[in-house]
Amino acid sequence: MTGPHLISVGDNCLDAYLSRNQMAVGGNALNVAVQWRRRGLEARYFGVVGPDAEGDTILRAIAGAGLDPADCERRPGRTAVTLLQDRQGDRRFLLEDLGVGLHYMPDALRLAALQVADWVHLGTNAPQDLVRHLSARGAAFSVDVSTAHRALDLAGVPLVFASGPERADVPVLPLIEGFLAGGARQVVMTCGRRGAFFHDGQTLHAVAAQPVAVIDTCGAGDSFIAAFLADYCVAGLPAAKALARAAKAASETCAHEGGFPQPLAPIPTWLWQQYAGVIATAQE
Repeated sequence: MTGPHLISVGDNCLDAYLSRNQMAVGGNALNVAVQWRRRGLEARYFGVVGPDAEGDTILRAIAGAGLDPADCERRPGRTAVTLLQDRQGDRRFLLEDLGVGLHYMPDALRLAALQVADWVHLGTNAPQDLVRHLSARGAAFSVDVSTAHRALDLAGVPLVFASGPERADVPVLPLIEGFLAGGARQVVMTCGRRGAFFHDGQTLHAVAAQPVAVIDTCGAGDSFIAAFLADYCVAGLPAAKALARAAKAASETCAHEGGFPQPLAPIPTWLWQQYAGVIATAQE
């Protein structure tokens, strides 16, 4: 495979949909890598799982998506699990156990690979040390801060993704300007049904969300990120076109279950047992 060399780094998890007894593999960084691979791009995923059954499940999904599971480390600790209840595609989070993946810092070999990549994306909960490492070396990279707008020092970061308000009466420009004032060079703010906004350092661009019969919103923002990075940052498409293509990618993800197309398995007995206390409390 030839073409741009893209690496997504960070979170993965098992998404357990309790209300329908189904389980999917996801996580911002992993979803982005899978979406790149589905576009036929040279993509790698650097992350970590624990030495447990959950980790085995995620590694099988990574291989099934066409990524190399050897790029994903195994370290002592728990693999990340998210427990959700959903209704008509909207999710309610009961538990986000980030496990061994919390603030994942790649080893020296993987850090060296990031230096020569055409683009690197850092998923949610990226460690400050990794952000500083890439910034100091002039790497081409983005980071998704999700709703944790002040969790990281973003000085020198080429592109920041953040989640913003869905309500049309809540202005987004002050939020975006806050990131720019903090040193981010460019900012994308995704706002669910409202659409998305992109500030290139000089001009604010906007795109409306595309209408879709929603099955599951899980991973829609990750598909937006993957498409925008591939089209704007790597291929060099104009902002308006890249935003429109990213909105289309997000809408397509809302039309299927999970962050990327995959067979959803029943939640195994061992997972129900492991989180029995959390599940019982949520159902009271």
